[in-house]
Amino acid sequence: MRRRRLSAWYAVGLALALAVTGCSTEAGSEAGSGAGSRAGSATGAGTPTGAGAGAGAGKDPAPASTPTAPATPAEDAADAPVHVTIPAIEVSSKLLRLGLNSDQTVEVPTPEQGMTAGWYTGGAIPGRKGAAVIIGHNDTKYGPAVFKNLKKLGKGAKVTVRDARGKNLTFTVTATETVRKTAFPTQRVYGPTDGPELRLVTCDGEFDAAGHPVDNLIVYAKL
Repeated sequence: MRRRRLSAWYAVGLALALAVTGCSTEAGSEAGSGAGSRAGSATGAGTPTGAGAGAGAGKDPAPASTPTAPATPAEDAADAPVHVTIPAIEVSSKLLRLGLNSDQTVEVPTPEQGMTAGWYTGGAIPGRKGAAVIIGHNDTKYGPAVFKNLKKLGKGAKVTVRDARGKNLTFTVTATETVRKTAFPTQRVYGPTDGPELRLVTCDGEFDAAGHPVDNLIVYAKL
């Protein structure tokens, strides 16, 4: 899986850079780490996550509100998400912590971590005002991945995120969309919201000449 990168949510103008582009079944991807080590950069899901031969998981009107002030490190650690469950598509995964690479692009899970989703720490903490973003591959060179069935998720489906305290937060899917990576809706995915919201991102669509899916699949949900 060849790595490509996304910029942070505040770089609204760089829609292409924010598309998840790390989805393919190519061999020879760079090693990385999720929780505690460097993750691969995103190149196919509007945010980090891979997609392979088949549908993927994977990022616009301007929001009306602005993000709330950041919490203290202690609060962040206690409220940070550690697990995601999506009963409708049989997903139960711990969550890696995905930050930024040295070039300010968003980290994504490596192909070896294909069955594990990741939470982008530059977005909101689930349950707080703002858009929390979870990224996952739908396929890697090792086979189907954690978000392989994300495309089957429909409006009204439930997504439960558990934080480090053991508290469960259940979000309800409000919409899904498939977008070209070249027209990734950066503001809609990463921008501020009126309340606590969640986005799930993965790759989707046909493959380009380099072996990467040309689209991203984005699932929107509200607490």
